[in-house]
Amino acid sequence: MLARVNSLTIWGIDAHRVDVEIDLGRGLPGIAIVGLPDQAVKESKDRIKPAIRNSGFEFPHNKITVNLAPADLKKEGSCFDLPIALGILAASQIVPLDVLKKYYFVGELALDGAMRPIKGGLAMALCLREAGSRKLVLPPENAAEAAVVGGVEVFPVSNLRECVEFLAGRHPVEPYCVDWKAILEAQNQYSVDFREVKGQYLAKRAIEVAVSGGHNILMIGPPGSGKSMLAQRIPSILPSLTLEEAVEITRIHSVVGLLDGNGLVATRPFRQPHHTISEIALIGGGTIPKPGEISIAHNGVLFLDELPEFHRDALEALRQPLESGRVSVSRARGKLDFPSRFLLAGAMNPCPCGYYGDRSHPCRCTVAQILKYRRKISGPLLDRIDIHIEVGALGSRLLVTESEGESSAKIRMRVESARRIQTKRFRDEGIFCNAHMNAAQIKKYCVLDAESRDFLENALEKMQLSARGFDKVRKVARTIADLEGSENISITHISEALQYRSFDREMA
Repeated sequence: MLARVNSLTIWGIDAHRVDVEIDLGRGLPGIAIVGLPDQAVKESKDRIKPAIRNSGFEFPHNKITVNLAPADLKKEGSCFDLPIALGILAASQIVPLDVLKKYYFVGELALDGAMRPIKGGLAMALCLREAGSRKLVLPPENAAEAAVVGGVEVFPVSNLRECVEFLAGRHPVEPYCVDWKAILEAQNQYSVDFREVKGQYLAKRAIEVAVSGGHNILMIGPPGSGKSMLAQRIPSILPSLTLEEAVEITRIHSVVGLLDGNGLVATRPFRQPHHTISEIALIGGGTIPKPGEISIAHNGVLFLDELPEFHRDALEALRQPLESGRVSVSRARGKLDFPSRFLLAGAMNPCPCGYYGDRSHPCRCTVAQILKYRRKISGPLLDRIDIHIEVGALGSRLLVTESEGESSAKIRMRVESARRIQTKRFRDEGIFCNAHMNAAQIKKYCVLDAESRDFLENALEKMQLSARGFDKVRKVARTIADLEGSENISITHISEALQYRSFDREMA
């Protein structure tokens, strides 16, 4: 007898519908799975047989053929355990076929028939909504994330027996509901705050400007100056997440298995990969392409500490995503695009020993060593970082003081005010902050008066800025003007923007 069960699989960060076809035929007992399954799918037959028996059902002594269609789409993961088991029971006339057709099923089975969570629950719910389907049965741990998607009824079941009883009408299961507004309000809290950072007023001001305009930032300073401490607090002053942004983040985190069970990621991501990370782990890819760190940091912050120590190929691979906000991964089976719109925060020492320019610690590096160290960061990558600032070591008097700095909440209020100005400005442009302006938009929105233009021209000659660096200065000046609520860019704004090009001043 033939049975057909609706299911889904993940490819990249998107879900695709899959027909699970089960045929009970004549021949030696056993299970054959076809349709480009990976090893995890092939091993499902060894989980399904004891799961069915331990749930109180008889496993058929037939030759069982399982086809996962479409056959040219790679299937991976353990999410097919439940639909295959239900298909076998339906072909054995234990589960009614007419009811089975109304639902989509995903879930991993334990040997006792209990349901275990799968990856990509939210992406699967989004796929069903786009396809016009309305009913999804999945493990309880994935119910919250899937229920965030409006228009899809989510039915959590704890084990195979409960699922069969539900389909037979003997065990009612209510659709799972979540209050996404309550989740956002309850979880939109950060464990760190800028009030804990003593001193470093210039660095905090530069970070405020960077966040207000979506600009990438590089902090240069000796060990212990607070670069990592500052970077870790950047998410706390980013604008609060909208539902659309939270769903985008949750979708990626769900696919890579990073959800903590709350159903919706309500805080900005902060990713801090080690400098030994490979290009694929940073950018994304693999035989079956998965999002990398830059996509996991989407709508948040990617912090690269000890920037010159990262592999050169990994750093150079950042150039295209920093410009486009997306990363394309091409493989033999197709091309995948992953979102990667993040704020890049880098940190580095001024020299190999870390104490160049520090009055309390003599530098032991030669000029050649310093130049070689700094040239590990290529000019094209450096041009894509709008703000470079020096973070000096704190004095002992400032370290022992009990006074607190300005809170993240107060800084966020100014940031959100500047972002509202930019949202209004770019409402018909397809972007939402100053850092994303192209050449035509810079010319339109970063108009300089004669005095500012002459001042900037003289500075550019001395600093030998590239054309991209010239545009970065104007975009940063536009953000500084937005923070002040000024419609026009003045010489004061240009002056401050030039102060945030530390590398250019030193190379001049």
